[in-house]
Amino acid sequence: MHIDASFFALVGLILFFVLLAFVGVHTTIGKALDKRSESIAKDLDDAKRLREEAAALLADYQKRAREAEAEAQTIVEKARREAAALADEAKVQMEDYVTRRTKMAEDKITQAEHQALQEVKALSADVAIAAAEKILSAKLKGAAGAEMVASSIADVKNRLN
Repeated sequence: MHIDASFFALVGLILFFVLLAFVGVHTTIGKALDKRSESIAKDLDDAKRLREEAAALLADYQKRAREAEAEAQTIVEKARREAAALADEAKVQMEDYVTRRTKMAEDKITQAEHQALQEVKALSADVAIAAAEKILSAKLKGAAGAEMVASSIADVKNRLN
């Protein structure tokens, strides 16, 4: 019988596997694989949890962004309404101011007309009195004429004023 080198290699390999089984390498390898499997499962769970937290944060931030945008629109709309109200109020105040100033100007014009009319009346009276005095003094000479002129002048002054 001729025994070949490959036979010895096979026997050596079998003895090697038996020695490994005897020493318990397969349990150590199994435990290492189990630990690695548990570590991977834990990492997957952590990744899943972090992904869910990130999704929740994203949803929260999106909600806050929508709320902030809605609030900004509300503020802008409120500012527009206030600006319109202020513009309307300013317009009303300006119209009131113009109305009051116009009324004051009309009152001053009326007062000035009245005063001018009084001055014209007074001046007319003075001119009429002077003219009457000249005419009467030219027609009437003496004390009787002077007395008549004085009483006429007084009478005219009383009537005009």
